[in-house]
Amino acid sequence: MADSVETATDTAETEVTAPKPGKQKSLARVQAVPWLIVILLIAATVWLFWRAFIFQEEGDPVGSAMLAFEKQNSLTVFSSRFEVTAESTNTTSLGPIDLAESRQAAIIPATIDYRVNLASVGRDRIAWDADTETMDITLPVLKISKPNLDEARKKVYTEGVWVSRGASENLSRENSLQAEQKAAAFAKNPEVLALARQAAKDAITQNLTIPLQVAGYDDITVNVRFDGEKVSE
Repeated sequence: MADSVETATDTAETEVTAPKPGKQKSLARVQAVPWLIVILLIAATVWLFWRAFIFQEEGDPVGSAMLAFEKQNSLTVFSSRFEVTAESTNTTSLGPIDLAESRQAAIIPATIDYRVNLASVGRDRIAWDADTETMDITLPVLKISKPNLDEARKKVYTEGVWVSRGASENLSRENSLQAEQKAAAFAKNPEVLALARQAAKDAITQNLTIPLQVAGYDDITVNVRFDGEKVSE
């Protein structure tokens, strides 16, 4: 009888202290959830950083070129510096009688910049041949800046028996106007424009070849032309 009681007691104790497999699994799952969330957050952060700062879309050299143009927006490709000569006369009159005549010549340094509006270069202006790794780009017409006259460095030569202050100011103003007009005309000289276009082509070719080579296009060829120019054969 005593043995039966002891056996029963031992059995009861065993039943109370024995772990239940179902509860262990539930506890393990609950403890694993926070770690799973942390891992997911770390993975998402790493992916976002890689996408924003490291990732480069492969297979789209046109997109890479447009990105480079977007960063530069407007590119000054050539600056022409030269001197302009202007000459004007001024007559001081009293009614129908001319009292004095004066003349002034001026040599004025001028600068004109030539720019390419890269913001207007879209996919319709870029052709890509994947087989030969050749990119053809058609640029818009060069933009020519307004002449910048360096009045502080101009040389002035005045002739006249008597030149009033008002006459001197008129002569100077007339010479500046002439110099600006002559500088603007000189900027459209075919030889100067040819130099500016070639400088633009060289700049665009260099600015695109290097980043595209870094992107994996080692043997890329970039051909640049302007609107109205024939495609080079």
